[in-house]
Amino acid sequence: MSPILGLDPGSRRTGYGLIESRGGAFRFLGCGVIRLDARAPVPERLGAIHRELRAVMKQWEPAEVAIESTFVHRNIRSALVLGQARGAALAAVMDGPAPPQVAEYSPRQVKLSMTAFGGAEKIQVQKMVALILGLREMPAEDAADALAVAICHAFRGHGPNAAGGGW
Repeated sequence: MSPILGLDPGSRRTGYGLIESRGGAFRFLGCGVIRLDARAPVPERLGAIHRELRAVMKQWEPAEVAIESTFVHRNIRSALVLGQARGAALAAVMDGPAPPQVAEYSPRQVKLSMTAFGGAEKIQVQKMVALILGLREMPAEDAADALAVAICHAFRGHGPNAAGGGW
């Protein structure tokens, strides 16, 4: 079974998480946070996101990728930079011989999937991710968000990793 890669793109931290899903059961494969120097020029940060996620794609070869959609802030500049980070992540995901299926979920959809409340706090999402995946410790905030996106994708029954199949 191919992993599902969840992504929580950001211009200072980009979280990623990998799971497998079968029959409503989840298997944690790995997660991480790409930490970027906020003082570095935006093009350098975008390049780092692309390089790091290309390495993740090459290692795991997921058939499915779930990414959090851009949350529109009141600050237009922040929204534009976030959109660029998301674009760098998507370019990395699609830059391979067999591009995966890509699905997109709003922050509200992810929170609803994880906690049944679309306005849940980040700590609530972190705790649910740890519980669902049977982790002894909560993952870092951005990694937990990325894992939540992957779990949301599996809960929604998309692709070969839908939560309804058997091991």
